[in-house]
Amino acid sequence: MQGEVCMSEQILEACKELIADAKLGCADLVFKDICLEVLSRARSILSDNQFNQLVLYAADKMKETIPLEIQPLSIN
Repeated sequence: MQGEVCMSEQILEACKELIADAKLGCADLVFKDICLEVLSRARSILSDNQFNQLVLYAADKMKETIPLEIQPLSIN
């Protein structure tokens, strides 16, 4: 039982990392698609409590805005 808890905690953290990385590296629609995919796969693996934690984490990440860096256009 202890090994299962440890493994599911690692899976939860891995899911959070996937969502966080997607938030930083993807366009908004792609990010949301990745969130849905992670959540659908995690549903059958995580406990109800862990899944609810992941849903809240994903929802918070969806609400965040990432400031865009505008690079100056150089014309040669």
